Amino acid sequence: MLKKTASFVLASLRGSKGLAPASPVPVPLFDGDSRRSEVRPSPRSLRPRWTAFLNTLIVAVLANVLLGWCMLIGSSSFALAQEPLSLPHGFEVFDTPSDGGGSLTVIWPPSPSDSKEVRYQVLLSDGKNISDPSTFKVVAEFPANTRYIGESKWPWWTRPAARDQHQFTLKSGKGVELTNGTAYHVALAVVSGDLRTFTSAVQATPEPNWMNWNQINNLFLALLFGGIVFYAISVAKKREIFLRRIPGLDAVDEAIGRSTELGKPILYLTGAHDMSDPSTIAAAVILGRVAKRAAGYETNLLVPHRDPITMAVCQEITKQAYLEAGKPDLFKEDANFFITTDQFSYTAAVDGIMLRKKPAANFFMGAYFAESLLLTETGASTGAIQIAGTDSDHQLPFFVTTCDYTLIGEELYAASAYLSREPIQVGTLRGQDIGKALILGVLAVGTLLATAGAVLDAQWPQLFLDVFKDVK
Repeated sequence: MLKKTASFVLASLRGSKGLAPASPVPVPLFDGDSRRSEVRPSPRSLRPRWTAFLNTLIVAVLANVLLGWCMLIGSSSFALAQEPLSLPHGFEVFDTPSDGGGSLTVIWPPSPSDSKEVRYQVLLSDGKNISDPSTFKVVAEFPANTRYIGESKWPWWTRPAARDQHQFTLKSGKGVELTNGTAYHVALAVVSGDLRTFTSAVQATPEPNWMNWNQINNLFLALLFGGIVFYAISVAKKREIFLRRIPGLDAVDEAIGRSTELGKPILYLTGAHDMSDPSTIAAAVILGRVAKRAAGYETNLLVPHRDPITMAVCQEITKQAYLEAGKPDLFKEDANFFITTDQFSYTAAVDGIMLRKKPAANFFMGAYFAESLLLTETGASTGAIQIAGTDSDHQLPFFVTTCDYTLIGEELYAASAYLSREPIQVGTLRGQDIGKALILGVLAVGTLLATAGAVLDAQWPQLFLDVFKDVK
């Protein structure tokens, strides 16, 4: 090939057309005393020939490269077309573990034929002809270099095979209906161009499972957290556990004492939600502590409500508080009274109570919405000391601006333990704090391990990450 190219270049130089012959130029040469002259071609006359030579050489090299690539592609395509497709060995079909039924899992090891040009087809029998997989229905088709077990959500303790094996989950839907207790025949086809080979059909039956072993880590973490809480309660029964100071709760006695000194009532609101809301439950618990102190100081208590069920619950809580304070005769049934369920009608009525009776202490506990600023602005105009507590983050700016003290978020839930100092409540609160600290630690360690696994392309961090994956 190279010899032919060289001959082609020389022939093109000798027979090049379109170049005007250069006229010889006499150049005198001196050799001793004798003078003779020799005719040499002009340097300018050589430029066209060198340009033609370079152009011809470049064209020849490019032609050789292009011809070589064509031969290589042709030979590769020919070899690929002639190479037979390899069927995967170890094709398995079984009921999907740890599910509610109605699905089958198909796994098979990688094949030497796996590439992006080759495709896999999952075939399902219609029950008529189970001996010929070519008559099965195609329920899924995908490239042969996809659908690996490592890409699925199975944790390491329930993973059915190695991470590099292929996996497909056959579920009901999109023209496929799998019935629990019915046997199905599934096969696999390998497709490349016009070639198509089949594995033998494998029978499997979908069934529901009693337990989801994929989420056994949730049970483990729940038991761990429960053990921490019980340990904290046992410690709280033996010695006093430190709780950080919450200024809003420390001011409860101050607000009740101020109402007693001024001879004015205490106004207590439980929020806009019913008793199914955690913030309303927390507000009712705090009401019991406030009512007990108010009974001890013989101070009147006003508790207007938006929900009748909440009113009934708070009446019982208030009655119990007066009994515990030893002042059952001071309890008044009408201390808790129902106004209306309408948002702004209730707000207008409470504002009227503030302006008429001018309570010396206002408590706003529970969930609030647009009425929060209307209530607290009116209370501030009467000169009352105001303590608010809510988990409604969208209303916190208004409470912080208009109230003297504000319980933010979980401080509302911790108020009962903080005020009562009962070992069970204090221990539970401490156990929750330890659990939150553990969660933060797991997030930090998990972030580092996930980063290390991605940078080092390692699988060992997944052993730790799977334990805390899909936690509910």
